[in-house]
Amino acid sequence: MRNNLFGVSLVLMAAAGLCLAAGVRQKTNNKLSPSASASMKLGGHEILIEYNAPSARGRKVEGGLIPYGSVWRTGADAATTLSTDADLMIGDLRVPKGAYTIYTLASESGWKLIVNKQTGQWGTEYSEGQDLGRVPLKLTALSTPVEKFEIRLQASGSSAGTLEMSWGKTSASVPVRLAQ
Repeated sequence: MRNNLFGVSLVLMAAAGLCLAAGVRQKTNNKLSPSASASMKLGGHEILIEYNAPSARGRKVEGGLIPYGSVWRTGADAATTLSTDADLMIGDLRVPKGAYTIYTLASESGWKLIVNKQTGQWGTEYSEGQDLGRVPLKLTALSTPVEKFEIRLQASGSSAGTLEMSWGKTSASVPVRLAQ
């Protein structure tokens, strides 16, 4: 009986891990803004971001597709989802393990990454009351514009890395590390 209970527990834990890895994001089949993902492992823990990647297609990105002064869904279609099976520090914001939605608040003077506790919603369904927190992003001007929005997660050691978003003439980044 004990071995059975142990076996069932292992199966449930594995299933929970698969659900986290698969994410909680609504899937869309949009050829103009295809599904994309970024992931990295820190200390054996998986961090995954799922999003749809819009293209500029001749449109203004900064202050246009990424509006200044209002919350942007950080991609297209369904809300962009961050899933982690470890507690993280994103900038100076503590993010407990779990699933979250990320948004961006851009202005001419700086950008902020918003980590929101609501998940599974369409990207335009933002509830500020569900914010876990906001962190400033480091902005870098790009010499060559990026046509298709891209999110990258890049480990820089066993317990730290960077979340970077690039589109138009801007790259925005924030450090990510395992929380102590």
